[in-house]
Amino acid sequence: MHQIIWNQPIELDFVTGDVRTVKGPSDALACLADHWPRRGPSYVAARSACRAAIDGRRTVEEARSLFISAANEAELKAH
Repeated sequence: MHQIIWNQPIELDFVTGDVRTVKGPSDALACLADHWPRRGPSYVAARSACRAAIDGRRTVEEARSLFISAANEAELKAH
């Protein structure tokens, strides 16, 4: 299976000092599952949008935008 990627990767700065580069919906799902500090409505929306982007039901950039919203909700610095 070929990996879907975003036009521009997202770097997340975690409170622990770790920096993680997220290149697309698959990376985002792994990050949301394994490293997410706070799960709220934007987290749920991002997870759903990333799955939908992988399945071709949403655009990759919609998933990226919702992932950034989830990062903001979790008070992570996304750049």
